[in-house]
Amino acid sequence: MPIATPEVYNEMLDRAKAGKFAYPAINVTSSQTLHAALRGFAEAESDGIVQISTGGAEFLGGQYSKDMVTGAVALAEYAHIVAEKYPVNIALHTDHCPKDKLDGYVRPLIAISEERVKGGRNPLFQSHMWDGSAETLADNLAIAQELLVRTAAARIIFEVEITPTGGEEDGVTHEINDKLYTTVDDAIRTAEALGLGDKGRYLLAASFGNVHGVYKPGNVVLRPDLLKELNEGVAAKFGRPAGSQPFDFVFHGGSGSTEEEIRTALENGVVKMNIDTDTQYAFTRPVADHMFKNYDGVLKVDGEVGSKKTYDPRTWGKVAEASMAKRVLEACGNLRSTGTKIK
Repeated sequence: MPIATPEVYNEMLDRAKAGKFAYPAINVTSSQTLHAALRGFAEAESDGIVQISTGGAEFLGGQYSKDMVTGAVALAEYAHIVAEKYPVNIALHTDHCPKDKLDGYVRPLIAISEERVKGGRNPLFQSHMWDGSAETLADNLAIAQELLVRTAAARIIFEVEITPTGGEEDGVTHEINDKLYTTVDDAIRTAEALGLGDKGRYLLAASFGNVHGVYKPGNVVLRPDLLKELNEGVAAKFGRPAGSQPFDFVFHGGSGSTEEEIRTALENGVVKMNIDTDTQYAFTRPVADHMFKNYDGVLKVDGEVGSKKTYDPRTWGKVAEASMAKRVLEACGNLRSTGTKIK
C-alpha cells in the first residue's frame, strides 16, 4: 500500500481511538531502519507511523552538509516508493522540533507540502511535531497556533508537546522532576488556544512522568491515569459529554514501559506511542554479536585479508533489520495494533 493519504491517516487515528489501541511511531535514520520498521508493521498486519527527528534528519542529510530538510525529504521520497511493497498503511511524521530548529526543519517541510497540495498532490509528510516544552506555555501555544493554521491548510496533522518529557532527545534535555506532569489548567489553555479539532486536528503530547531513554526501575514514576483527568477536565470545561475523550494523546518516552502502564494509557486516549531507544538497541545488538564472533573476518588481523563475506555490510545489515523488525512486531502487540490494518 502507498503512504497514507490524509483521509487514511485520519481514519487510522479514529480507529485507534475507538478501538483503544495505538500505533507505534518508530524513529528511523536510514533506508535500512525504514525497511525494518515497514517489515515489522507488515508482519504484525498493523498500520503504523515512521518518524524522523531533527538529529535523524541531519544524519540522513549526510555529514558533509548535515542539512535536515534534505535528509528528511530524501527519506520521505524513498519511503513513498518502497512502502508500496508492504501491505500496510504508513504515515510519515517528523519528531521533536524545538524553537531554534523550526526555520531549518519543520517550516520548510510544511512549505514543501503546501506546494504539493496546491498542485493537487498529497503532503509529503502526514504530520509534524512542534516541541515547545522548553518555552513558556503562552509562547509555546502562540507558535502552535501559527503552525496549526498552516498544517491544517496543507492537510497535515499537527503534534504539540505542551510540557516537558524528561531525559534527553537530540540534545534537548529536561530534568526528571515534578514538572513532568501536565495539569488540567495546562490542558484547558491548550484547548482554548488550539480548539478541539475545529481549527485543525492535532495530537497532544501531554506529560505524565514520561522520560526519554532507559532508566532503572524506580527512577521514573509514570502516571498514565493523569490523562483521564486531563480529558475529564477539558470535557467539563467545554461542555462535552461525561466520559468523552477530547484529546488524541501521544505517549513519549515509551521505551521500557510496563504492560500495565501502556494499557492504562491506551484506555485514556493514547493513539500514538514513540519508540526509539528500544529499536536502536534491537538494530545494533546483532551487529555487535556478529563483529565479536567474526572479529578475524571483519578485521585484517596480523596481515591477513579478512573475509569479505563477514565484513560485507549486507551480511550484518540483514540480521540488524530482522532484529529491529521483531521489536516493532512486539511493539504492535503491546499497543494492541496487531491485525488492525485497514483492508
